[in-house]
Amino acid sequence: MRKGIWMMLGLALVAAGCQTITPEERRARDEAECRSYGFTKRNDAFAECLQRLELDRRDARRETLRYDPWPMYRSGFVIYR
Repeated sequence: MRKGIWMMLGLALVAAGCQTITPEERRARDEAECRSYGFTKRNDAFAECLQRLELDRRDARRETLRYDPWPMYRSGFVIYR
């Protein structure tokens, strides 16, 4: 009985940690970050800051998708007995 309660509690904690951020929230966070760097709205430097943040995010996403946990099996080497 206790094991089931602990499993349900653990599952609830894991599910609570999986929250997504809306595009509006992401934009607001990016704007706040660019303002913290000293950029002001409505100029080219601010737009470039936002663009760089988005490009960095896309690059990190590509790296995550490209991750290979078993690179030794895909190295191109063939071992014969």
